[in-house]
Amino acid sequence: MRTWFAFTARDTRDLLLSLLPTAFALWISAHLVAGVEVSSPFWLLASAAVLAVGDLVVRPLLGPLVAFLGPLPTVLIGVSVQLLLLHTALTVVPGLDLRDLNALWLVYFWTGLVAVVARWVIGANDSRWVVRELLRHRPRPPGEACPPGLLVVQVDGLSMPLLQFGLHSGTLTTIARWLREGSHLAEGWRAALPSTTPASQAGFLHGSTEDVPAFRWWDPELRRVLVSNRPADAAIIEGRVRAAAHAAGRTGLLARDGASIGNVFSGEAGHAHLVVSTSRAGGSGRPYLRYVARPFVVLRSLLLTVGEIVKELYQGWQQRVRRVEPRIPRRGWYVLLRAVTNTLLRDLNVVLVAQELSAGRSVVFVDFLDYDEVAHHAGVARAESLDALAGIDRVLQTLADVAAAAPRDYRVVIVSDHGQAQGPTFEQVSGRHLRDLVYDLMDREGPTHPVVTTAAGEEMRGRVDVLVRDFATSTRAELVSNRHEEVVASGRDSVVVATAGCTALLSMPDAPQGRLDLGEVDRRWPALVPGLVETRGVGFVVGRRDEEVVVVGPEGEHHLGSGRVEGIDPLLPFGPRAAGELLRMMRFATAPALFVHSTVDPVSGEVHAFEEQVGSHGGLGGWQTEAVLVHPAEWKVAEDLRDRSVPGEAPIVGAATIHEQLVRWMKEVDL
Repeated sequence: MRTWFAFTARDTRDLLLSLLPTAFALWISAHLVAGVEVSSPFWLLASAAVLAVGDLVVRPLLGPLVAFLGPLPTVLIGVSVQLLLLHTALTVVPGLDLRDLNALWLVYFWTGLVAVVARWVIGANDSRWVVRELLRHRPRPPGEACPPGLLVVQVDGLSMPLLQFGLHSGTLTTIARWLREGSHLAEGWRAALPSTTPASQAGFLHGSTEDVPAFRWWDPELRRVLVSNRPADAAIIEGRVRAAAHAAGRTGLLARDGASIGNVFSGEAGHAHLVVSTSRAGGSGRPYLRYVARPFVVLRSLLLTVGEIVKELYQGWQQRVRRVEPRIPRRGWYVLLRAVTNTLLRDLNVVLVAQELSAGRSVVFVDFLDYDEVAHHAGVARAESLDALAGIDRVLQTLADVAAAAPRDYRVVIVSDHGQAQGPTFEQVSGRHLRDLVYDLMDREGPTHPVVTTAAGEEMRGRVDVLVRDFATSTRAELVSNRHEEVVASGRDSVVVATAGCTALLSMPDAPQGRLDLGEVDRRWPALVPGLVETRGVGFVVGRRDEEVVVVGPEGEHHLGSGRVEGIDPLLPFGPRAAGELLRMMRFATAPALFVHSTVDPVSGEVHAFEEQVGSHGGLGGWQTEAVLVHPAEWKVAEDLRDRSVPGEAPIVGAATIHEQLVRWMKEVDL
């Protein structure tokens, strides 16, 4: 075991190498800022050493203090301490002279900027900077006995076809190396309907996806729209999922000293950070101390956030100039959301995961949203989307290096919650929004004008809400926590249209459970279902006729219970598993009256989102159901968990099955 006195030549070398980038940045800053004089570059190295030593001394002293403070005061204290350390480094070291206190801010800014640019020029792994002191610990000697651990990294939205492309293109260098060296194996698994993050995370973390029909839906019990990325709604959803899992004899994946980071749900973790369902105001600032107290780390994140905004504006302009199709307007909140996702949230996730690994948590589960958010707006395999994916790949190597020095022998599993399918939006191919189409079809022969309410919005917005709630004042945090969709009209001719990627859920609030029989729908609005399936971009509509669940297409029907098909099967382009998954979902207590799904192109796999998304998921077709599982080579997938209902195929189907496999692997190593 290493001690404070086990200081070797390698430690000395590593220490000097860690000081050189800071000394170089200080040297550049000294030449750019008036009011700072340097007599010799040697003193800049000494100044960098003062910063490093000051950080090592001050941060442990701050720990007990910020434990009683919230994250926002911790940020303010951390930045103040950074400035104080910088002032000390520029005044106590001989050969340096800080003549103007106003110059301190400029030195701070330029030093951070130079460091960011220098690391970009040399192609350094940026994520390593925020946890570099943890990476200085040597990896455990081979064969050293220590308890096992599990790190699960969710790469949101990564499909198996894109993984294969990334291995060949050089985008996923870390995963490619693991596969090539034989330490890991990769295979695809099917994200069953609905192919959304909340459904998959409910399956991963609790082993149940019961009554999660989409990303958002009109809830018959609450009589309002539930949105899974709203903190209050996510808490309700997780409570229901947890109850269903407990009833089936399953407990949360993270229940035994686990950590949940950046997820929708907690998985019953005792340590949850930036989790939508458990976010709260007034928490301890201690988890964020390593991030905010490190010299220049906060500044670096802010500079990279600004850089990401500029990059997004340029890339969106390039799509317009080059006439890339399909595309959507990339403006408004998305520009900021992308910047926050790809820099600030990524850095926070890396720091929080590294801390939990160093603390020896038995299981750590983290979700990185970077790729999924960019692909929604730019496209599934566009350059900016692949760049976001490459950033996550670099993070994987950083976390693997931290795990190698952790007190547990961590195995790393990579999983995606779904893929994404690309295509022009429904509005682009049909010329109108689904809301307007539904209104016109209902209004054709109805005695009164219908009331159509749409529930839609940014998927990433919920994670920003969590960040705001953690760092904001209590009053502001509670406003964010209690935000939910407005109460909708509930008259006889009202309908709620909840869109989720290439699917839409239509509910009638005045009907029992929000559902009407197809016969009653035809009686009230004769043009609704025929008009929907005849519209370009709509593949089929699912509803109930008596006790049967029926899929209605433009030229035929498929009765899911009996399997009887009349005319041309509308599910033919969606594969042999589509019927079973639709039947299961339509039997949920939260299922809608009508489930609308877009068409899928049999050659390109393109679908049409009912939202403003180029890349989408939530339904069937294309790459959106082709998720990824990368696991240690010594861990084999249990054959009895494979689905053999389709001749010649034996994939893993459903996130709940992934949960079962993870639990079995954990039992194999006594976790």
